[in-house]
Amino acid sequence: MSHWFHDGKPASVVPLDDRAFQYGDGLFETIAIRNGEPRLWRYHMDRLAAGCERLRIAVPDAQPLRKQLGVAVTESGEIPGYCAAKIIVSCGVSARGYARENPTAANTYIGIFATRPVAAELYRDGVETRVCETKLALFSATAGLKTLNRLEQVLARSECHAHGAFEGLTLDAGDQLICGTMSNVFIVSNEAISTPSLHRCGVEGVMRRHTIDTLAANDITVECRDIGKDELFQSDEVFLTNSQFGVLPVRRCGDKVWRQHPVTQKVMAMMARNGVVECVA
Repeated sequence: MSHWFHDGKPASVVPLDDRAFQYGDGLFETIAIRNGEPRLWRYHMDRLAAGCERLRIAVPDAQPLRKQLGVAVTESGEIPGYCAAKIIVSCGVSARGYARENPTAANTYIGIFATRPVAAELYRDGVETRVCETKLALFSATAGLKTLNRLEQVLARSECHAHGAFEGLTLDAGDQLICGTMSNVFIVSNEAISTPSLHRCGVEGVMRRHTIDTLAANDITVECRDIGKDELFQSDEVFLTNSQFGVLPVRRCGDKVWRQHPVTQKVMAMMARNGVVECVA
């Protein structure tokens, strides 16, 4: 069950002429709530601010937004130790048509959701993935942002559901690995860690950033670069990152099986020491 709030008050409707509903004109953040606190709050607010600036939406003030989030968690009745929050920033209501004034004042909605931890054995053994047939458009004006338009991810995620995969890995039109439908991807080759460049398309996840920063603090460099489909299957290990589950090793992608994840397990241990409690498993 979800619980929604608008301007700190319970809400159950959105105006039909809200631009979020009409055009997907807005952004969102999905935040892990752990022990009553929003994990990686600063990273989420940094990405939200960058997205608002690119879409020319007035940036919500982080301090009152944080207060509204705390009220929403409390009033939702969900277990504050482990749940998820979704912040939607919409351009709000406007006259019919694509054009709008810039910058536009934001309408902000907060949803609180019950969530379950990923099974412990998946942190140990890894998850099943597949390469999706749905490809991501190149050179999007919103590359890297978490906009309300997620149709490519919806189509790709439907492929995962149909095949029983935990996650689907998406390529761009040039067959370069980009990200998962709900995650970012890292590969390990000869103990060197790389992750796809996202300057052409994809979403820069906050857990991706936290992983890169955590590894850098431990003198481990992650190379952000183009990674082709063939290199994915030739790698020694693959792991996924996501704001909710943290870090997960990949056990299988199609016919390729990775049985050992020594570097990934070291990364997970570092992440566990840096606040990602799920990685303790």
